[in-house]
Amino acid sequence: MPAPIVRKTRQKKTPEKVSEEMPAADPVQAVVATPQKEVPQGAAVPRESMLPKTMQPLENIGEEIIRAEGVIKAFDIGTQMVLVLKGVSFTVTRGDFAVLFGSSGCGKSTLLHILLGLEPPTKGTVTFLGENIYDGRTEDDRAQFRKHHIGMVYQQSNWVKSLSVLENVAFPLMLLGHDKTTSLEKAYETLKLMKMENWANYHPMELSGGQQQRVSVARAIITDPEVLVADEPTGNLDYEAGQNLMYLLNDLNNMGKTIIMVTHDLEYIRYSKTALNMRDGRIEGVYRGDDKAALESKLTYKKADLSVLEKK
Repeated sequence: MPAPIVRKTRQKKTPEKVSEEMPAADPVQAVVATPQKEVPQGAAVPRESMLPKTMQPLENIGEEIIRAEGVIKAFDIGTQMVLVLKGVSFTVTRGDFAVLFGSSGCGKSTLLHILLGLEPPTKGTVTFLGENIYDGRTEDDRAQFRKHHIGMVYQQSNWVKSLSVLENVAFPLMLLGHDKTTSLEKAYETLKLMKMENWANYHPMELSGGQQQRVSVARAIITDPEVLVADEPTGNLDYEAGQNLMYLLNDLNNMGKTIIMVTHDLEYIRYSKTALNMRDGRIEGVYRGDDKAALESKLTYKKADLSVLEKK
């Protein structure tokens, strides 16, 4: 039996203080004996890929992985029926980096919930890996499907506060039935990819916002899901931390990871391979290649000025 993880008693730190100090080396030596590589605390993520060069891209790049067809969603509010999604159709292929953007209230969150199997459509179909995720499936079926095939990065990270950073990252593996020792070892290796192994024995709330999101990405990819979904992941970050997170997501995509990201920050469209403009419950435009480059030249970054896309 491995020795239990021993957390050192320390004075409570705010995220700002954490960014000024280095923790003790090798904080999880009871789990992994490999010496820690020191990383300057609070330093910006280098632009060079954070991922090891030995990682190989996923196979079947370009294969259709998600298809939404004629998705309509209506909610009964009092005596009225409110139509939120109005016949949404699009596809996501393996290896894509799809960014769904639009103003608040356009239906982005509702569409994302439907794609994740959290909210059934009123009409239309959603297929994931060739399977209709609503036809003949229970909520428990869809929950199991998400655990195996989808990794999530939220604007709020939703930590298990009683667990350390390492244990939070390992938690999805343990939910899938992996033993604790194996889960902790893989969690540690995944944290190393994020340059966050030196914080393994801290509690998540002791980290800065940018550090928490890097740990959140580690938690999302530890099960090697087919799709990584990021819902406004930079919403609570400052500009530099937001850019560093986007560099990380871009590196993962370059390794073949399929990413769907929802944002209202138009600057991040430049990281996408496919940009989907959503307005008033509809997909108004799908942009790739030269079309996406032309779109980027029209947009006013950081001001979320979508008026340039309105039909005359």
